[in-house]
Amino acid sequence: MPDEDRTLSPYTGYTRAHWEAAADSLLAAVAPYATENGALYHLPGAHTSWSGRLSDGLEGYARTLLLAAFRRDEKALERYADGLAAGTAGVWPRVEDRSQPLVEAASIALALRLTRPLLWDRLDDGVRQRAAAWLGDALTAEPWACNWELFPVTVGGFLAEVGHEPEASRAAIERGLERIEEWYVGDGWYTDGPGRAFDYYNGWAMHLYPVLHAWLADDTRLLDLYSGRLSRHLTDYARLFGGDGAPIRQGRSLTYRFATTAPLWLGALTGRTPLSPGETRRLASGALRHFLDRGAVDVRGLLTLGWHGPDETVLQGYSGPASPYWASKAFVGLLLPPDHEVWTAREEPGPTDRADAVTPVGPPNWLLQTTTSDGLVRLHNHGSEDVRYDPYYTRLGYSTATAPSTSYDNSVIVGDDPSRTDIEPLGAGDGWVASRHTAGGGARVVNLVVARGAVEVRAHLVAGAAQGTPVRVTGWPEDDGVHAELLPAHNLLDSVGVTGSGATLFVALARLTGEPDPLPLTESVSVKVEGEEGQGEYDVRVSWPAGPSTCFRFRASDGRPSASSWSVKPR
Repeated sequence: MPDEDRTLSPYTGYTRAHWEAAADSLLAAVAPYATENGALYHLPGAHTSWSGRLSDGLEGYARTLLLAAFRRDEKALERYADGLAAGTAGVWPRVEDRSQPLVEAASIALALRLTRPLLWDRLDDGVRQRAAAWLGDALTAEPWACNWELFPVTVGGFLAEVGHEPEASRAAIERGLERIEEWYVGDGWYTDGPGRAFDYYNGWAMHLYPVLHAWLADDTRLLDLYSGRLSRHLTDYARLFGGDGAPIRQGRSLTYRFATTAPLWLGALTGRTPLSPGETRRLASGALRHFLDRGAVDVRGLLTLGWHGPDETVLQGYSGPASPYWASKAFVGLLLPPDHEVWTAREEPGPTDRADAVTPVGPPNWLLQTTTSDGLVRLHNHGSEDVRYDPYYTRLGYSTATAPSTSYDNSVIVGDDPSRTDIEPLGAGDGWVASRHTAGGGARVVNLVVARGAVEVRAHLVAGAAQGTPVRVTGWPEDDGVHAELLPAHNLLDSVGVTGSGATLFVALARLTGEPDPLPLTESVSVKVEGEEGQGEYDVRVSWPAGPSTCFRFRASDGRPSASSWSVKPR
């Protein structure tokens, strides 16, 4: 890597030269693993995806081609031209319904569209015809009902541009864009398909593909629509990065790592962003450097399957050896010319650098808690879940410094069941967020978090559990460089309590901090609970030293301990 430039980039030391060097290094490292004809990239390791070795080899080709396209590396693109000729001559698996090749077809089509004069236009007619025919299957292949709907859109955008099956291409574009409208929930947020799946796919998929399609098509109407949504999304999205550059460790496909920076660059590319050029680069370069400094690339120069280093706990069944190379999306910023202000402006502080903040995010019903002293961001999750129990979706809290633990951190364990399903948002406001969910044995739990600085008050009202059922409340996991605390405040002995004859309230104080000597928790907040045990009616007053005092009321609308009627409201 080039020497740091702390004048232009006082926060990260990284400039465009560092991004170029990182891209060049990643491309050089994968080259030895290409098959002789260049059609497949079989990266080393025993781990394979559920799609099999052939599909994994195609994934290696497609995702690294995307990196070469953003880099506009003509020498590398020549190698990929050879691979395209061989792959479409019978080496690659066909694109079929809900198949992994549909995903990779989108990366190939996007790369060809971005580099048309450098790659596509230089191919023989026969290769172009074969490639268009192979990609053409993506126009009618059935995607999964999630961000996959955008893969036919991406293929259709390229094929329409080169005149291949224009009617089918336009139909695929219209169909996919119509589908994602069903999942747009406002304020710049999509769900990743039906339900309440909110994570980084919002930025690196749900926004990336429509915005790039509109930008490449020079479609003013679509660009206004999608880049406007992106700009609103970035207001929240910029808060998901810690002072050390780390993204929040929440959601699936975390092994894509610095792909999280793609929407930051995309806002600069379209000119529709609430972030200054210096802030955009500070956040993006911070994330790239975070991973490069912490072992994401091994001694061979390859991205590993994991987060920092190898870590199979962050993988899914579809993760293959080359899956991490969707991190290539981070290099969309290289489409901006060297003299663009996003590269020439001095780095400016991001949200985590500027001030402590507790920020509600409406659509996913999250609360983002940021402290500048340690650069930590904590995400209190009161509205996002996966269809199955997934520790990266269903916990009550995530941060930039910790990973979900096997001991069920940030959970309410009723009996011995840590499950949290049917999450229902109950709102978020100034310093608070609330939800309810179904827990072990069908019990319903109303959850409230009130936060200020690094301190949290967590209240959990458990209804529908048999009297005497044990309830365990857990807080943050310990990790290097941070300290986690959990103190009982009401109905808990250490972290465990038992239910009474009716709905029972449990309250704890929590903190995750990187400060070496913080003020004791008991001196940082005062909590007073009023209410008759067993009746399920409580007032919880939270008071901060030299700060506000707020009362949160738990009530049943019909006066009975019915799980469906519980709510929490500040007053």
